[in-house]
Formats: sequence, structure tokens, C-alpha cells
Amino acid sequence: MDNSTLLVGLDIGTTSVKVVVADAGRQGLQVYGAVASPTKGMRHGKIVDIDQVAESVKNALKQAGEKTSSHIFRVVTSLPISMLQLEAATGMINISDQGREVTDQDVRHVMQAAISSVKKKDRQAVSFFPNRFLIDGEKDVDDPRTMIARSLLVQGVVMTAPASEIHNINTALAHAGISNNFFVPAPMAVSSVALDEAERTFGAILLDLGGGSTTATVIKDGQIRYATVDLRGAVDITHDISVVLSTTMSDAEALKRDYGYADPELASENEKFSVKAVGQDQNNLVSEKYLSEIIFARLQQILKHVGKGLYKHGALGLPAGFIITGGSALLQGIDGLVAEDYDVKAKIYQPAQIGLRNPIYSVAYGLVAYASDLSDIGYIANTVIYDNQAFATNEATRSSSNNQKNLKRAVRTDEKDRDLAYNNTKHDGFEDAQELADPEENNKESKNKDKGLAAFFRKFFD
Repeated sequence: MDNSTLLVGLDIGTTSVKVVVADAGRQGLQVYGAVASPTKGMRHGKIVDIDQVAESVKNALKQAGEKTSSHIFRVVTSLPISMLQLEAATGMINISDQGREVTDQDVRHVMQAAISSVKKKDRQAVSFFPNRFLIDGEKDVDDPRTMIARSLLVQGVVMTAPASEIHNINTALAHAGISNNFFVPAPMAVSSVALDEAERTFGAILLDLGGGSTTATVIKDGQIRYATVDLRGAVDITHDISVVLSTTMSDAEALKRDYGYADPELASENEKFSVKAVGQDQNNLVSEKYLSEIIFARLQQILKHVGKGLYKHGALGLPAGFIITGGSALLQGIDGLVAEDYDVKAKIYQPAQIGLRNPIYSVAYGLVAYASDLSDIGYIANTVIYDNQAFATNEATRSSSNNQKNLKRAVRTDEKDRDLAYNNTKHDGFEDAQELADPEENNKESKNKDKGLAAFFRKFFD
């Protein structure tokens, strides 16, 4: 297999590592295969044992490589929304007193100025989303390259994560023998495949029912507008079943998967199954309805906590309603339960490709689709943050360093206020309500969005 256009999405979850292998060649994105493998060393989406996570990632990538007959050296990795802070950022540089064409290097320099302007101790930039470029303080454009300019200004949003957490992930990947091209916020990855253009524009809520946590992210105008996190998930549901039925966690997980319903009204009192109880010689008979009542109780707690923030911020009125992903989306009746609880539309998303038809692959598949569709401007932004490894292939790595004196414009007071509303939010261990920055109300879609990774690879490596 030609590895030069190979794309690998890596989603390191609390309970499993998901890998999707695809090719971004001239014929468009083609998915070759996917693997989900158990995770060790994670808790609530964070690494607690680097060596265990490294081994989990290594095993998953080995399985994916064998399944797809590919050699995997680089990946695109997701980051959970709970790690992120958003900062409105502006940068400005002088191009030429007489004016000249704006080059890729100029775009890199002005983005570097913007990213540097919001640099914080103990946090690391992981993404930059330009909202607009301003040429000579007057002309508002999406892509300034090849245009004549004397000065160039960019406004956008910088996503940062704790430097210690990024270090832990990169170290785990290095121990697993691979490198990371760049990070993508998990909701942005999912939105690229689970939402159509209208849903991304007019607004939708991505509900990710993960193993170690539950997140609800509002996507509107193509960007993250709000997120709330509850540090309880599928593991807690399984634990409840284990405790109530006095059975092992592995047996409890199997019972949930084989007989559980999100809504007890859908379950039968007459349908019963045998449960091996710890410390007892004989098995117990348990009905589907009783099991589902255990599941329902925990789901109600989670949905109630998540719903508080969504209601407060008016998100429940968004036209697209909820799009549900994650492992617990497999619970029968979960879409109806969410729709009834919030009185909105709700549907389950899973990739349509053969071998990916499971909600657990939503993020990993979204990663390769997001990377494939990313514009040249988007890739340039990533090369500023990741020193050009953003477009390194599974066969070659290119690097360069660029420096230019630049000017910085102070962020407006109202921009700072909006950022603080998100970044100063308290975290109580169960519900992390987060308001995300919205520095520019009229964000514009990049005119380069359809160029994609294949064209980008051809430009740099053909």
C-alpha cells in the first residue's frame, strides 16, 4: 500500500482506543478499516499511566496495521473538549511599505503573531481557527495569499490545552512508536461527519455518551459555541449494574450490552436471564425491565446535569436537536429517551461505511474526514503550531523554521470578557459547564475548504 497519502485517526478513550485507517489520494477519502481495542491507564479522558496507555495504543495500531496491510508511523489524534480553553486572538504584520503579494510565509507569520498574543503559562496551543484576514486595515478576506498588501491582520480563535496533558499524550505516542501530525478537538471531528452543512450552520448539539464521561457540545455557524461535561459515563452504568446485581464488571458489561434498554418502558418484565452473582452457588434470574431500570437511573442523572447548562444557554431550541454518538448510543431507546427528556429532536449517528457502523467510531472516522477536508489555510495554521509536522506523511517528514518581526493588536475588552466567561468556569467534578468564546459573530467559511489533504500532499510532495 502507498503510505504517502495514508491518514490514521486515533481516538484514545477511557475504555477503548479507536483507530480508523483511510487513504486521502486522488480518488478522495477511502476508508480501509477500523479497530477498537481496550484501553488501560485512562480515567475520565485523562492519562493516569503513560506506559499502560502506550501499550494500549501500540496494540490498537498493530491490529489496524495488520487489518489494512499498512505501516502506521503517524496519526491525527483527538482531544476531549474538557481539556480545552478558547481565546480570541489577533495578530498583525507589516508586508511591505510599497505593497507586494502575500505569501504562505506571510500567512504563517501573522498566525504566529496571533497565537503568541494569547500565550499562557502551563497551556499549549493545539488549534487555531482564523475567522478573517484584513488587508491594509480595510479589505476583509478569507484567504489573503497572492493578494497585494502592505499590512496583514488575522482574527481568530486559539484552542489551548494543559501543557502537562499534551506532554503525557505525546509521550505515550512516542512510547508506542508513532508521531502525531496534529490534534483535533473531538467535537470538531464528529461535526465534520455527523452534521450536514445546514446543521452545522443553524445549530446542533453533539451528545457523546463516552465510557468515562458524557459531553454535550453546541455547534453553530461551523464552530463550537458551548460545551458541558459530566464526568460520568458508560463505566458508571456498568458499575451500577455490577453493584446492584452483585456480579463482576465484565459480566455487568455483557448484560448491559445484550439485554439493556435506555428506557425501561421498552423492556419486558417477562424476558429474564441468568446472572452469576459473586459469592452465590446459584445464578439469579433478572428481568430486562429491572436491568433497564438500573441503567435508566444513571442515565437520568447524567442527562439532568448536562441539560442544566444547555437549557441555561438556550441550546435546546436549536433546530437540529441532538445527534448522539459514543458507545452508550448503542443502548436501545436512547434516542427516544433524550428526545423525551429535552423535548427536542434526537437521532443516533454512526458512520455508514462498512466496518465502521458503530457510534464508537464517530470520532476516529471524523478525524480522517476532518484532516482530508481541511483547507490550505487550516493546514498552514497547524504548521505554525506543530512545526510543519501537520502535513508529514507516513513516509516522510518535512520541517522548516520561520521568523519575522511582527506587530500585535490588543484584544478588545468585549472579546476578553467572552473568553473569561468560558475559561473561569468552575469545575465541580461532575458537571463542567463551559461557555466557549465567540469573538466574531459573523464567522465566514473558508473558500479553500474543498481543496483537501490530497491536493495539499500533491503540492508539497509530488
